[in-house]
Amino acid sequence: MTSSNISWPAGLTVERISVPTSPDAMGAPDFRAFHQLNVAHALELWGNLDRCATLAEAVLFWQGNEYEERQVHVARLDGVVVGWGTLTLPLSENTTTAGVDVLVDADFRRRGFGSRILAVMEELASGRGRVSFDAYCGEPIAPVEAGVELLEAKSGSGGVPLGAASTRFALHHGYSLEQVETNSTLSLPVPEALLGPLQAGALKRSAGYSVLGWQSRCPDHLVDAFARLKGLMSTEVPIAGLGWEGEEWDTARVRREEATWQASGVDSAVCAARFDATGELAAYTVLTHREEAPAVIYQEDTLVAPGHRGHGLGMLVKTGNLRRAEELWPAATSVMTWNAVENQHMLAINIALGFKPSGFEGEWQKRLG
Repeated sequence: MTSSNISWPAGLTVERISVPTSPDAMGAPDFRAFHQLNVAHALELWGNLDRCATLAEAVLFWQGNEYEERQVHVARLDGVVVGWGTLTLPLSENTTTAGVDVLVDADFRRRGFGSRILAVMEELASGRGRVSFDAYCGEPIAPVEAGVELLEAKSGSGGVPLGAASTRFALHHGYSLEQVETNSTLSLPVPEALLGPLQAGALKRSAGYSVLGWQSRCPDHLVDAFARLKGLMSTEVPIAGLGWEGEEWDTARVRREEATWQASGVDSAVCAARFDATGELAAYTVLTHREEAPAVIYQEDTLVAPGHRGHGLGMLVKTGNLRRAEELWPAATSVMTWNAVENQHMLAINIALGFKPSGFEGEWQKRLG
């Protein structure tokens, strides 16, 4: 698809904008307009900002880094910002892929603007030698639970509502649904009558392992081992037919992630399990919290390394980190997480802890040639 052979809406332009150099984003009206569209969309879709990045997070993320180039483009109709498109270009691994995303303001939809923005993103990606485009779309769980007709994932498990606008848009533009993730929410505090026995059971099963943890920054003597686990996170979780390469993690990459989180107002807590016989890290889980949005905690990575599974380590680190989170961030009222539908083992742990489905995310892919 190219813009040269399609009749586009008159008066619509799509242009890349600069990303501010600091989280306050002062003097950056274009980026603020981009962020405000995200805020409005989150409120429209979810009724809250629980899943919306803060302005400081958005600024730091879209600056990109040595591992991924990130571009923000805004669409204007006669000078008014009516939508945006974003492009992420991996630079270390997966260098034939690109992440694309499109949003059109609610008042300007169904006029071809989204198609125009998407075509520009795809052209830019193709121009950089990318032959596979990835896209994600999250929505509330209610239609799925109501039993609407679903489009089943091509290579993973689960499905998304066939009649949803996002589904129709993706299919119209040649994208296939490869994987579905369940978005789940846990109310805090977790009752001790639930958390205590689960933690005790995990401790009993995990004889020979020690529990340790840190906040914001991994201790120097553990960071190499932690980086190895972070690398496994990209290869040991279900990816259906998405065909991604594993990520190479080292100390520098861990420190880059930590520094970006801290600069954007994100605090983190890690709980890990160490195998006493060798001293190697066998499992870890990460929670993040934003002071600007104190009610919500995000469950980030959770991984048990191959060779250490079957010892209750997933439950061990999750229960340990939940206890620490309630101490570190007492204003939080919920934890939010995402899991591939086919990741039944981790979903079972979450269900046992009391997580309830609250949304889903379709993971789409389009391959050229």
